[in-house]
Amino acid sequence: MKFTDGFWHTRPGVDAQYAQEAYDIEAVPAAEGDSVVVIAPTRVIRGRGDTLNRPVLTVTLSSPLDGVVRVRIEHHRGTPGTGGFDLLGAEAGHGWATVDDDGGVLDAGPLRARIGRGAPWDLTFEADGEVLTRSGHKSVGYLTLAPDAPVTTEPAGVAGVTTTGRAPASTYLHTQLRLGVGELVYGLGERFGPLVKNGQTVDVWNTDGGTSSEQAYKNVPFYLTNRGYGVLVNHPEHVSFEVGSEAVEQVQFAVPGESLEYLLIYGPTPAEVLERYTRLTGRPARVPAWSYGLWLSTSFTTDYDEATVNRFIDGMAERGLPLSVFHFDTFWMREFSWTDFEWDARVFPDPEGMLARLHERGLRVSAWINPYIAQRSALFDEGARAGYL
Repeated sequence: MKFTDGFWHTRPGVDAQYAQEAYDIEAVPAAEGDSVVVIAPTRVIRGRGDTLNRPVLTVTLSSPLDGVVRVRIEHHRGTPGTGGFDLLGAEAGHGWATVDDDGGVLDAGPLRARIGRGAPWDLTFEADGEVLTRSGHKSVGYLTLAPDAPVTTEPAGVAGVTTTGRAPASTYLHTQLRLGVGELVYGLGERFGPLVKNGQTVDVWNTDGGTSSEQAYKNVPFYLTNRGYGVLVNHPEHVSFEVGSEAVEQVQFAVPGESLEYLLIYGPTPAEVLERYTRLTGRPARVPAWSYGLWLSTSFTTDYDEATVNRFIDGMAERGLPLSVFHFDTFWMREFSWTDFEWDARVFPDPEGMLARLHERGLRVSAWINPYIAQRSALFDEGARAGYL
């Protein structure tokens, strides 16, 4: 989501207040690990009058795991929200905080976060004596939108239109992290565009948009770069990324509301970044070997019955293409009845026999399920009576 109009101006209707300095820095020891807490006013404080009538951001640095730094930015603390992802691998005892006249440092094993005291705002992430990336001047922003502000992922001037189909919120927090020369960004879940994400706007919001557009079914707010680190934006709701697309030297990510949390994960290799990331967020169960085989499905718009299914399967065998799974799309159920778990008796009068015959051919069977219950389904009335809906 773009909040600016070129390099100097904000878009009409956008009030942008940026963290201007690290005014107060405190090391907070705790049994679960030290943290560094920073008070970041959106004005350089030169006198008492500067402390009035401006948003103040609280930025907390902590470490849930060796080689990982968590950054939490809050405007109105305590505002209800959805909460972050379950960080199943988080461990107590990580993070060592120190504060001196120059600023604050949080050591997280091989990764270090350093916040400079005063203005301008300068938060760096370092490893092996090198700066991986940094959050610099005007990179941490609290943004308030007028109701008619044309802040969209479409071209400027198209008010109220976003690629997610969601109306813009009234407040956002965003962060920008520097991209180095030649730094390439990968990830963000399932995507159908170029593998390298530089130059793209990516909205993390699961959408049924097909498999040939910028919308995707399996979005993940995690990216990694060829500079040895990855970033997880710890929000399961809408996250909007500008990957070198609002400012060419920055990755920007924005979330609606009053808080923003992200985790910077060190590698230095891509495999090590992913090892730490999956250790922190949890790893999937091992899938059965047969699921790696070739799957064949009907087309959603194809009229089919058991004879049609057999013709598809026979066609694969005639071409010497080994098949592991046959997948029935939604029309194994009757139209307007999804999801009632009942085979459409008009075209599948003997589902038990058909499934047995497919199994005899050495095939596994998969059936498409929709995540809703149609009003035509008897399950809808049952769920309504019981209050489940």
